[in-house]
Amino acid sequence: MSEINQYTARDIPERLSSPFKRVVSSWEALLLLVAILIFFINTQATPYFLDWWNLSDATFNFTEKAFIAFAMALLVISGEIDLSVAAIIALVSTAMGFAVQLGYDTPALVAIALVVGLACGAINGLLVTGLGLPSIVVTIGTMSLFRGISYIILGDQSYKDYPESFLFFGQGYVWSTVTFELLLFVIFAIVYYVLLHRTNFGRAVYVIGNNPTAAVFSGLRVERIKFLLFLLTGIMSAIAAICLTSRLGSTRPSIGLGLELEIITMVVLGGVNILGGSGTIPGVALAAIVMGMLIFGFGLLNVPGIVMSIFIGLLLIGVIALPKIASNLKNYYLERKA
Repeated sequence: MSEINQYTARDIPERLSSPFKRVVSSWEALLLLVAILIFFINTQATPYFLDWWNLSDATFNFTEKAFIAFAMALLVISGEIDLSVAAIIALVSTAMGFAVQLGYDTPALVAIALVVGLACGAINGLLVTGLGLPSIVVTIGTMSLFRGISYIILGDQSYKDYPESFLFFGQGYVWSTVTFELLLFVIFAIVYYVLLHRTNFGRAVYVIGNNPTAAVFSGLRVERIKFLLFLLTGIMSAIAAICLTSRLGSTRPSIGLGLELEIITMVVLGGVNILGGSGTIPGVALAAIVMGMLIFGFGLLNVPGIVMSIFIGLLLIGVIALPKIASNLKNYYLERKA
């Protein structure tokens, strides 16, 4: 009996500490550490960083992109990708701008935006799940298609004169320095966390990403779930378009140009496997904050935009290559040890 008690007393602390060890050693913990480090470096690099209004402005560097990144994370985990999200922003913004010229008010603009975003997501989803085409090829095509339509409609012109009530989405504050977009970011982070990590739908997304064939034999409606994920990405792109257009106060065909690279970088930096099957919403949320603070810090230091683009590109390559390098080093170590 004493031996059993001795074993149990020795074993229980290890069991209790294992969840803590998993949290501390997780990718999310590393991202949190990086975020704290970047925050500290920014405070030392410029005295203007700690101003509350500057920090509030800093949130605009990641909120709109994070809206799409949450939905994109689910899509990538399922084994697909959508490169047309920035072009959807342009088309949605163009549709809203055209509606403004016809005299429509804010509720109608929001409804039009959601319908256009939903239609774009449906086109991508039907081409991928209905015809069995590769999502990367389909969305490269629709990326050109959607933005091309915007250029045809607008040309060199721009739409302005949005209603005052519409400008609240991208310029409004809900309390003190807390922006409406930041509030949406928190809400969407919670909603997508519950959707992915606490529902059967989320578990199905993981199963599909890990083994779509096994998912089919398990009774999951793989094509329907993927189609819903494309719809979700289209809707979130529309919401991002509403906020971005509202913040800028105008529509141009070049709006959102290149944002797809930053969104995918957020997703991959957040720990989502680009090949599908794994990833978390807290990781994506932390990655969005990290990238937002980086971009804001670069802006305060007057770093040119092209340098930021180069850095983001290198960051994307590095994050994708890091797991492969780590795996190769681990295999090499195990071979040497054997």
